[in-house]
Amino acid sequence: MAERVLVIGGGGREHALAWKLAQSPHVQQVLVAPGNAGTAKNGKISNSAVSVNNHTVLAQYCKDHNVGLVVVGPEVPLAAGIVDDLMSAGVLCFGPSAKAAQLEASKSFSKSFMDRHNIPMARWSSFTDPQDACRYIRGAEFPALVVKASGLAAGKGVVVARDKDEACQAVLDIMKDKAFGSAGETVVVEELLEGEEVSCLCFSDGVTVSPMPPVQDHKRLLDRDQGPNTGGMGAYCPTPQVSEEVLQEIQTSVLQKTVDGMREEGTPYVGVLYAGLMLTTEGAKVLEFNCRFGDPECQVLMPLLESDLYEVLMKTLQMELSLSPVQWLQDSAAVTVVMASAGYPAAYKKGLEITGLSQVSEMGIQVFHAGTELKEGGGVMTSGGRVLTVTAVRPTLESALRSANEGVAVISFPDAVYRRDIGHRAIAHLSRSRGLSYKDSGVDIAAGNRLVDLIKPLAKATARPGCNAELGGFAGLFDLKAAGFTDPILVSGTDGVGTKLKVAQASGVHGSLGQDLVAMCVNDVLAQGAEPLFFLDYFSCGRLDVRVASSVIAGIADACQTAGCALLGGETAEMPGVYGPGEYDLAGFCVGAVERGAVLPRLRDITEGDLLIGIASSGLHSNGFSLVRQILQRSGLRLDSPAPFGRPGQTVGEALLTPTKIYSRLLHPILRSGAVKACAHITGGGLLENIPRVLPPELAAELDACRWRMPAVFWWLQQEGGLSLDEMSRTFNCGLGAVLVVSKPEAQRVLRLLQDQEEAWIVGSLAHRPPGAAAVLIRNLERSLKDSPSRSPDTSALQNEAHHGEQASRQRTRVAVLISGTGTNLQALMEQAKKPWSSAEIVLVISNRPAVTGLKRAALAGIQTRVVDHKLCGSRAEFDGTIDKVLEELGVELVCLAGFMRILTGNVIKKWSGEGQKTLILSEEVDAGAIVVQEAVPILVTDTEDSLSERIREAEHRAFPAALELVCSGAAKLRDDGRIVWSHSAQG
Repeated sequence: MAERVLVIGGGGREHALAWKLAQSPHVQQVLVAPGNAGTAKNGKISNSAVSVNNHTVLAQYCKDHNVGLVVVGPEVPLAAGIVDDLMSAGVLCFGPSAKAAQLEASKSFSKSFMDRHNIPMARWSSFTDPQDACRYIRGAEFPALVVKASGLAAGKGVVVARDKDEACQAVLDIMKDKAFGSAGETVVVEELLEGEEVSCLCFSDGVTVSPMPPVQDHKRLLDRDQGPNTGGMGAYCPTPQVSEEVLQEIQTSVLQKTVDGMREEGTPYVGVLYAGLMLTTEGAKVLEFNCRFGDPECQVLMPLLESDLYEVLMKTLQMELSLSPVQWLQDSAAVTVVMASAGYPAAYKKGLEITGLSQVSEMGIQVFHAGTELKEGGGVMTSGGRVLTVTAVRPTLESALRSANEGVAVISFPDAVYRRDIGHRAIAHLSRSRGLSYKDSGVDIAAGNRLVDLIKPLAKATARPGCNAELGGFAGLFDLKAAGFTDPILVSGTDGVGTKLKVAQASGVHGSLGQDLVAMCVNDVLAQGAEPLFFLDYFSCGRLDVRVASSVIAGIADACQTAGCALLGGETAEMPGVYGPGEYDLAGFCVGAVERGAVLPRLRDITEGDLLIGIASSGLHSNGFSLVRQILQRSGLRLDSPAPFGRPGQTVGEALLTPTKIYSRLLHPILRSGAVKACAHITGGGLLENIPRVLPPELAAELDACRWRMPAVFWWLQQEGGLSLDEMSRTFNCGLGAVLVVSKPEAQRVLRLLQDQEEAWIVGSLAHRPPGAAAVLIRNLERSLKDSPSRSPDTSALQNEAHHGEQASRQRTRVAVLISGTGTNLQALMEQAKKPWSSAEIVLVISNRPAVTGLKRAALAGIQTRVVDHKLCGSRAEFDGTIDKVLEELGVELVCLAGFMRILTGNVIKKWSGEGQKTLILSEEVDAGAIVVQEAVPILVTDTEDSLSERIREAEHRAFPAALELVCSGAAKLRDDGRIVWSHSAQG
């Protein structure tokens, strides 16, 4: 019959024990009290709210719930006699008695016991008077520099002093200032031993000991054993420093001798005995005993345990350990890395959201929860100092450490603290014991090969005419003839993403940098009139993290597809010692081509009076981040703080990492038409330094900042940093990612083509530049910054100038939009129809539901609204007839369905698809009919369901208005056979 087991505790150790127990066929259910988010409703494992402090209540609970075994994790309940009380009540409990637990609960008892039984340890003495302790420290013939609180202090009650003064201060802190509470009423002062520290644990049934593989944990908070002492920041197992001979000696002279001594003194030791040891030149010496599994040692031992844990515990309790040896995985190593809250081991924040847990499980990595709890409505958040332990089991210690670090990199919560060097002593030991390799120097060729295998299909997906984008050769090839060029000039550009890298690395968001890198290079090439053909990347780091590198390069590949260029090759450089942990750098190289007569800028054609068209940026793009980071530091905001700019709900980091826009597919067809005389990419140097690069020296650009929309981030930066207007316009793009120079007759046509896909405005013109005058003059910049983003650009004057006699108003198609809800697509359609050149006029919005947000949107825009509630109609025919009547009353010519959640009958569809009518309802079937506009939305490696849905919505809000414009203008018409006919002569 399967048992129900109760595990006492709520940390990573208890999660690991529950996880291993749940694998036993003898176990029906594992309850954990109090548990954490990892043990809540996890297969066989669930949490229990039973009180573990009241042993009488706990015993009755176990009987009421048919608990067959209780396993105690922490030391405090053991010292409080939980095993004695439960066993007396007839409840089977694994762990030592309170008397046996004195080996951990009282260091003074432990030291005296080891003296009595001649167990090797450091020289020591215990004190209840601080003055006596300090006299001992100053007068000892050996370095008496280790000061311990004698009682339980959660693994933190030890101070290793650098000198006698510091040791005496530790005594005063513990005994007088009560640094560890009542645990410090007695202190133990020990000799400082030198050597390698390891942990050797064993199962003990009171007679027989069954050793576990040796473990080494890492107490210091930071890499290279820096920072304060903690409960443990990670561990690995086994430890190659402990040979079989040494392990046998430890088993005999420490573990077995301790168990024998306890039995001889009438206190049989049953449970897990943990010996903390120092491997000195004189042999192994005991530093301390613990009476339970260590934390985080348990998190590497349980994954390596091949035997059934439940069976092992039962044999221990039944004094049958000698009958069959406990089995452990061979030729395997385990590494666990603790992720802690910022501030630990002192004060820290709670309630921070944790992400990435599901992705880690897919990597074959186990996450044991500690300080976590479930959020209301789903998700996991932090609730303690040590939050998670990320454990990997692999064939070698090096690969286990690498995998554990890769797992840590996937998980994210604000300002998480963790070490990247768990196992560094073992790796150094292994390096000394065998010949050096290139990998020993920090360069992992195998990891590089894995990365290449991951990115090959990504690169192949970017193939285009002239290039198959196959990686693996010494160099990449491109066939210009196959790409359609006759007399080309090659154009090359190279760039990076600057210290935007620092923001991405601190945020743990890497994929969007790929678009930044491609955009910075492609947009430069585009400014010469060239079509971007192929791209190469350079990724350099101190230690290659395959997951991070593949995320960045996947972003590069996606961006290459967006730009229309092939990812032809790249270089990954692993350079130990050049970059710090987690740091990397990026560079990109783009090559394009342009026919000889189409090179930009055409300086001889540029004249006074030409107009400047600005194309919207997405924000900062990739320039000025050194200044941005300094302003951010001054403001006191963190990357995970809510952004005072950007979209609602965005953090500062998310808003700042908005990727740079790629303009190639938008601009290249327009550039090839010859209508554009010059194109300036607004990159480093801002508006003041980039526009003059494409102008003759005798001309100046005069811009009016009121003519374009200014993202709110620029106003925030200017205010927080106290930046001058000159500094703003010389550092940042101020909302314009590119500026085109066009003649007045061409301006309106070019503007319409741009506005079909992107925000664009006529922002200024060219004027004569007197000697010594500025090359760029920007009016109303302060006003525009201050009013952003609520202000709509004032384009009237320059638009009228650009029309150059063109008729200001045209016959528009009368449109009705049918909705059922919030009307987000309706909003996009209304914004399209407001554009002065649009062929659409929305005259009516109909909803089948009353009081929905979409109706309010329409009313605010001055559009007539109607509610035709289907629930109040007697039949579908009555409902459809009512809608038809309203459409006819207002002279509607075109019907759009924008989130309309009712199916219209065939009669209505046929009428509004008939001769002389225009409609977007093209078929009686659901989700069928001819396609007017289609836009692909790539799935990114870093996508979540929410992020992908958001990008799909954004694409829909671009595609639907474009389709509306094509139908209203007559450019797209429906034939009788249901196919689209395209008219290239349609106006606009």
